[in-house]
Amino acid sequence: MCRWLAYSGSPILLTEALYTPAHSLIDQSLHSRLGAETTNGDGFGVGWYDDTPTPGVFYSTEPAWNDHNLHELAAHLRSGRFFTHIRAAIGSAVQQTNCHPFRHDNWLFMHNGYINEFATLKRDLALAVDPSLYADIQGQTDTEMLFHLALTFGLQDDPLSAIEQAIGLVEAHGARLGVPNPFQGTVATTDGQRTWAVRYSTEGKSRSLYFTTAVPKLRELYPDDPRAHQFSDDMRMIVSEPLGDLPGVWNAVPESTCGVVTGGQDELRPFSPKAPTIAVPV
Repeated sequence: MCRWLAYSGSPILLTEALYTPAHSLIDQSLHSRLGAETTNGDGFGVGWYDDTPTPGVFYSTEPAWNDHNLHELAAHLRSGRFFTHIRAAIGSAVQQTNCHPFRHDNWLFMHNGYINEFATLKRDLALAVDPSLYADIQGQTDTEMLFHLALTFGLQDDPLSAIEQAIGLVEAHGARLGVPNPFQGTVATTDGQRTWAVRYSTEGKSRSLYFTTAVPKLRELYPDDPRAHQFSDDMRMIVSEPLGDLPGVWNAVPESTCGVVTGGQDELRPFSPKAPTIAVPV
């Protein structure tokens, strides 16, 4: 599978999330503890927001631990909201167009997991993508297809509902074509102001996902630890697996749940796939 991280809060250098922690995303690219694979070396991507209307993206097919350009970028790029993703490819080529996070206008989207038997479902899912969006699909991954389905179902207006409909369609086609447990994974998307993170699988045994405890609470727990004073009160990280082992810092996202992060006003909502509200081929 893959590993990913979503950060929001006061602007920080990307290196503080990618390289500095004891079990950073770079360390996870070689030594993942909770992933399906220990090594995630089939490329990576970074998406970040600054003072321009749309997020910047940087992709490479190099292993994240071995990419000098990523090290340079992370040491100089500062952002208050960014996504990073390291890839372990299954069923699609190692190429830049298959690297996450995917971008559309001011939106970013990434995923750890898979659509089971994607080759079986791919044609039917592609037919459901709005024709105005279909030409934007550049790669081969199930994640990019899922992103464009969510856009079709109104991601820009109601992200949670759109992702529920996209996964609902995957499960409907899976049931029709006899594909067991069609969806597995964790999904993150952002418009640069809010972040939505979903943990869900058809079988009810989803990939791991964690979020950080509120910074004011961390300062109470560790008043003498400089790391507790390093970040703004509204800082949140959502990660595939914790970046360290300090007790009280990391909290597991419950099964079938969507977390919403908006300037420190965070909430957990139930997540349940549903049928599309617009007519699509089924």
